[in-house]
Amino acid sequence: MSPAADRGLKWQPRAAIFCPRAFYLTETHGEKYARLGYHRCAGLSTLIMATAYLQCIEEACGERQDPRKDAHQCASCGGLLEVRYEFDPYEPETLRRAWHQRRLSGEPIDRSGVWRFRELIPFVNPTDRIISLSEGSTPLTGTRRAGWWAGPVHLTIKHQGNNPTGSFKDLGMTACITRAASRNVRRVACASTGNTSSSMAAYAARAGMKSILFVPYRQISAAKLAQALDFGAIVVEVGDTFDQAFGLLRQIAPEFRLYLVNSVNPFRIEGQKTIVAELMEQRAWRPPDYIVVPGGNLGNASAIGKGLRELKEMGFIEKVPKIVVIQAAGANPFYRTFSSGSAELIPVDPPQTEATAIRIGRPANWKKGIRVLQWSGGLSESVTDEEIFEAKRVLAEDGVGCEPASAATVAGVRKLCRAGKIERHADVVAILTGHQLKDTDYIMRHRSEGEENSRRLRVEASLEALRKVLEQALARG
Repeated sequence: MSPAADRGLKWQPRAAIFCPRAFYLTETHGEKYARLGYHRCAGLSTLIMATAYLQCIEEACGERQDPRKDAHQCASCGGLLEVRYEFDPYEPETLRRAWHQRRLSGEPIDRSGVWRFRELIPFVNPTDRIISLSEGSTPLTGTRRAGWWAGPVHLTIKHQGNNPTGSFKDLGMTACITRAASRNVRRVACASTGNTSSSMAAYAARAGMKSILFVPYRQISAAKLAQALDFGAIVVEVGDTFDQAFGLLRQIAPEFRLYLVNSVNPFRIEGQKTIVAELMEQRAWRPPDYIVVPGGNLGNASAIGKGLRELKEMGFIEKVPKIVVIQAAGANPFYRTFSSGSAELIPVDPPQTEATAIRIGRPANWKKGIRVLQWSGGLSESVTDEEIFEAKRVLAEDGVGCEPASAATVAGVRKLCRAGKIERHADVVAILTGHQLKDTDYIMRHRSEGEENSRRLRVEASLEALRKVLEQALARG
């Protein structure tokens, strides 16, 4: 008899990607265990069984792909791929209770806001090592002043700058690097305007992999570059734009056996989509009217859309929020394409904006983004750098710091409200994608000399001088 049977433990099915269905232990006593081939899983127990596969997103194709290859494009038509699942029957309420209970767990895997929802991303084998830095579990915060300024709307922010490397990329990177580790990958690479690079470098270091970063020459903030270097990445400055660097990386990656971790990798999207489950749980499973995201390479918008679609199909939500993508006016290919109804991408070359995280002129995920907005009845808008800075200033007055690209969401909400496209007092969640300290040079550039002189005070080291300066400063309010 099995040791499990001796302890009265129940064997339950575990999803395994592209392999026979596996079975593993859960702490339910007195029930008969399955007698099929089982695996012990160190900490990655799950409650439902699913089969995962890769499929082309193109409606005219839809071909399933060879799972043994690490391809990011359809072998038949060149379209992007996404991970799909076939789930066995389950009870949504059972999963909701389990996800909530895991918040009280001391297990490292349950402290991750991604792997806590592992039933939604069942693509790993039971024995795979999960590469995690306790990402996710980010706050949902009300912003009364910013909401009044933007609408007025009921504005809450989901701040992804609270992740381990300071951006939303960590949600996707834990899934992507876990997948790479299961494939015995030794070298990972990305092209980046900053946030992907630092996230990749951190998770690659965690997994014992070498990371190679391709960045456009002098087009990345010093803070983001410093993060990547600190985590041991090799930095290759090439081309003048993200799109040039990304194109060259995709061409050379097969030659040097580099595993690509940009958002064209479908497993990145799987990790990033879990933000929706966490958001809905924080809101007691009551969806907002709108979810607003900044648009760069459009991996985040694609992931949020995929997450919402799956939650609706699985019976967790009935109402679907409208997804809103905001781009900078000087780097707005998606806005132009969506607004015009064009069947082909309208690129911007070269893209120009101080919001470097979304300075992308040819987003790889644009077709996924179009599909998401059409499905959700969503919107897209374009805002100037001046409007972004004003929104960033208003958020700061509410005690919320973020990098420039994040503030584009609030600037976009204000513009759409004034155009009558978002109704007054709507329930809006804005996704802030990066931490305030990701681009401190931006903050200093935008503080006028007069403002800096009035708030940055140099005082002689005497009590009388200090008293005089403080009286003057406080009198100004």
